[in-house]
Amino acid sequence: MRKHLAELVLAFAMISAPVFAAGVTVKDGWFRALPANLPSGGYFTLHNGDAQTLTLTGAESPACGMLMLHKTENKGGTGMMMDMPTVAVPAGSDLAFSPGGYHLMCMGPKPAMKPGATVPVTLDFADGSKVSANFAVKNARGQ
Repeated sequence: MRKHLAELVLAFAMISAPVFAAGVTVKDGWFRALPANLPSGGYFTLHNGDAQTLTLTGAESPACGMLMLHKTENKGGTGMMMDMPTVAVPAGSDLAFSPGGYHLMCMGPKPAMKPGATVPVTLDFADGSKVSANFAVKNARGQ
């Protein structure tokens, strides 16, 4: 009986453990921390070394009350920010998350989100895989 219970526990642990995205890397991750608990933008370069397009579906960090995928677009001379439910990352390419384009939006930044700190971020993909990276926290000037 104990052997079967141990096998069930091991099987459940294997099913519920996150699958890390092979061939996907995060480079140069950082957040721009703003004063007065204003939302913080997150920037990085995502490399998809896989042979197929991956779909980024979300992000999470204990340093944020909520972390969302966003995109800024210029429409008629006005910058507009939009929530992005998904972002396609083409096979064998880099996708930059940078000011004025795709970015992470950290709503409700926690005390850990202060210049000089490093905070963990996990990116979630449609296939259930995840990628984790540490992001530097910089000041409003990006330093």
